[in-house]
Amino acid sequence: MPFAVYVQELNPLGYQTASTVVAALPVLVLFYLLVGRRWLASWAGAAGAVVAVLVAWLVYGMPLDMASWAFVHGAWFGLLPIGWTVFSAMLLYNVTVETGQFAIIRRSIGGLSGDARVQAVLIGFAFGAFMEGAAGAGSPVAICGAMLVGLGVPPFRAAVICLIANTSPVCYGGLGVPILTLGNVTGIPAETISVMCGHQLPFLSCLVPLYMVKCMCTWRQTLAVWPALLVGGGSFALFQYFFATMHLWVPGFTLWPLTDIGGGLFSLVTLAVFLKFVWKPRTEWKFSQEVRDADRGVRNEDERKALNEPEVRYAKEEVESLLEGPEVKAEEPLTARRVAVAWSPFLLMAACLAAAGWLRKEETTAARPIDLGIARSYYTEPVPTLHKEVERADRLLPKDATEAQRKESALFNFPWLTNPGTPVFAAALVSMVMLRMSRAQVGTVFRKTGVQMKVPIPTIACMLGLSYVTKYAGIDATLGVAFAETGALYPFFAALLGWLGVFLTGTDAGSNALFGSLQKITATEVWNAHHAGAMNHLSLEQAQLLICTANSTGGVMGKMIDAQSICVATAGTNQVGREADIFKAVVWHSVFLACVVGAMTALQAFVPPFTLMVPKP
Repeated sequence: MPFAVYVQELNPLGYQTASTVVAALPVLVLFYLLVGRRWLASWAGAAGAVVAVLVAWLVYGMPLDMASWAFVHGAWFGLLPIGWTVFSAMLLYNVTVETGQFAIIRRSIGGLSGDARVQAVLIGFAFGAFMEGAAGAGSPVAICGAMLVGLGVPPFRAAVICLIANTSPVCYGGLGVPILTLGNVTGIPAETISVMCGHQLPFLSCLVPLYMVKCMCTWRQTLAVWPALLVGGGSFALFQYFFATMHLWVPGFTLWPLTDIGGGLFSLVTLAVFLKFVWKPRTEWKFSQEVRDADRGVRNEDERKALNEPEVRYAKEEVESLLEGPEVKAEEPLTARRVAVAWSPFLLMAACLAAAGWLRKEETTAARPIDLGIARSYYTEPVPTLHKEVERADRLLPKDATEAQRKESALFNFPWLTNPGTPVFAAALVSMVMLRMSRAQVGTVFRKTGVQMKVPIPTIACMLGLSYVTKYAGIDATLGVAFAETGALYPFFAALLGWLGVFLTGTDAGSNALFGSLQKITATEVWNAHHAGAMNHLSLEQAQLLICTANSTGGVMGKMIDAQSICVATAGTNQVGREADIFKAVVWHSVFLACVVGAMTALQAFVPPFTLMVPKP
């Protein structure tokens, strides 16, 4: 017997305040378990998803099997393409580590300058951005922090520097996983979100290098290296804008998932050439011995207590796996050929992603999967009990809504050929052959990657499962209506909500999964209330795009204070036991930078000519 259509009810308890509190229960449970109980994100995400299913069933009246299938639908997207992409990216990185190529990359970058301020830009910012795009999962903070400590930067300062640096690149981390996630939960094309990110993030990319160096030294010492800050941050910002928006200028040439990878490499090469042939610091600045002494020492009892926390133990294991691998002997010269071979797996990955982008264009042009003879390039199947069985609340629909607009679609999608994970996986396999890895090494790399992904992938799956339950049940719509009460101030607070989401979940993708749909609903409510006044310069679609993107661009500033990043930073710089100290050192930087994104979003929402920066979907 077919299920009756489920109609969303935004006020199931009859009292708006009570309904809002109940709708917030999944997020409140998540907050309590992550912050109050210090659970691992995967455990807390699973618990939050269970609460969401129960609220949908017992309070909103959604049939239990529909709510359960909504969770399965979201979790499937968390596994493919998101989980598959993250796994493949980490697999390729581990190939370079196991073969010793990554050690060559690290050594070649570490020798570019002896000035600690310039090293922070080269390693913390530019190379960190590359690592965020290529691997993600805590790798920028762990690897770059360890590199800076090895070059003489005090461990505590190295951790703070890397946490601040790992912000503006996060939207495109893990080959653009956060943007892919936001596009899926909001229904806004990821390519369009990328353009909006490209109209916000480059400004932050120019600011962050200056900001992080200022946290190291005085204003006078910071401005003494302004040419390096301008070249390092400016070159990354320029590349970030170009790759994020390239498909507008060259139709069909979609390479935005490579924004961080290409931007990091471009910034590294540009700054290296600038330092070698154009400019050098008048004097090489290093941290004083007094600062190094002040950073030393962690009390044994603090370290012992910290190691009892599951997230600290996991972070320590993760950092050890990221950093292990053969080192390059100091007497071995780094020839141009050796450095080129070391970078070749990532260049191969870029070529494979470009080929996948071309195939995706063919799919889009034909509006159907590519027939490969033995298989199609993607498959779709309706989600049982859910597809076209959920009717959106009248308040969320335009007055002239069609029947198709009223009912939510729910399709399992299996894009096995063109999703980013497949070309990256292919690049990893080719790299294994090209670098002549033994069977034992190949087995080690696969086992190591599987262990590294035991927390990130289940976390992403649970967060997306939770978000799909709230989306189809209408729970996020209840919260969206409540947030809309902030009125014209909401564009500012949209960035802070994303910031809170990253602080809670530990990832920008998790925040986008948790709050993306809610942001779109709130944007609709705010626009309906203000489009004839303050927001008359934007269409509804533009307002939705701006507010949803702010969840991601504002969220990145919460990356420096989430529990996972703090723990990885302490483990990577051998500071276990000082998590609270590092949190206190960066929390106000995080709040300030999130407010900068909020202010930028408000300008683009209300003030011409900044409103022209919002693309028309």
